[in-house]
Amino acid sequence: MVKIIIEKPTEEKKKALGLPEQWENKGEWSVWQCEPSSFDWHYDSEEVAYLFEGKVKVTTEAETVEIESGDLVRFPVGLSCRWEIEEPVKKVFVFK
Repeated sequence: MVKIIIEKPTEEKKKALGLPEQWENKGEWSVWQCEPSSFDWHYDSEEVAYLFEGKVKVTTEAETVEIESGDLVRFPVGLSCRWEIEEPVKKVFVFK
């Protein structure tokens, strides 16, 4: 089973990824925001996301992870999960 990968990226890694310095559309990165809520989601493509603000619990068949501000996250293709947004989220993301 493929898992969600979470890391606190270094400044060098952020630059290498072309990650925006603030919450904005830049290059291949798009913005997304959401207020506290819960919903089911399925990934048809791999998503790489960086949270500028917020706190989320994501539950899959294999695990429950917590994602917070400053986290870089990789959601694998084919993943089905439940998002529980605990604090309003502002993230940038790209599908691979």
